[in-house]
Amino acid sequence: MKKIIVANWKMHPRTEKEAVALARASDATSVVICPPFPFIPAVARVLKRAALGAQNAFPGTTGAKTGEVSAGELKSAGVRYVILGHSERRAEGERDAQIAKKITGATAEGLIPILCVGEPASVRAKGFTAAQAYVKKQLLADLSGLAQSSKLKAQNLLIAYEPVWAISTTKNHKDETPEDAARMAQFIKKLLVVSHKSKATVLYGGSVNAKNAASFLARPEFSGALVGGASLNPAEFKKVIKAGASL
Repeated sequence: MKKIIVANWKMHPRTEKEAVALARASDATSVVICPPFPFIPAVARVLKRAALGAQNAFPGTTGAKTGEVSAGELKSAGVRYVILGHSERRAEGERDAQIAKKITGATAEGLIPILCVGEPASVRAKGFTAAQAYVKKQLLADLSGLAQSSKLKAQNLLIAYEPVWAISTTKNHKDETPEDAARMAQFIKKLLVVSHKSKATVLYGGSVNAKNAASFLARPEFSGALVGGASLNPAEFKKVIKAGASL
């Protein structure tokens, strides 16, 4: 079974021409490409095998919300997946209450949320149990709007575990081990069964690259990976895709 590989381009590249070239180079089955908003239409036109994703969505439908983009608007542009609750957005002040509304709104529009959760270094320093408690609090808060929803199914929600301290853009970052990451993934799966009677599809998102992809994707607890910087390098990203396809 091929693993799901999500490419989070963040605020890259600089031009539409570069985005189109990158999309063509990354176009493969079981891949989700999440470009910046301005490049979504151009990327949508060239994708043949990969699915189209977005990096955020406002919970409303329409209204006086300058600068926001709704899940419905994204869906009309061909988007199927949307990253929500990413650690970089949380660092900018996004809170669980906002994320919960976005999850509910995206699900209502038929988009598949990729919900990001993960503990910072200060929490992980207290031990794995503290990290589990932190992730549990995030998950229950972020999914609170779907507590009674019949739409919460494994195929309708992806959970990306991204230990913040292991992300390469984080100061003094450290490497997570596949074993500990898998333990957290198993914890998340069990939690979702209890809280929402749902099986969870869990991705790993702690700076996945060509060198470590196979070690994380080989773990049965993970159904794929959320890839940041490595997704901007076609040669490296193809290696990550290959690692996911060979399992």
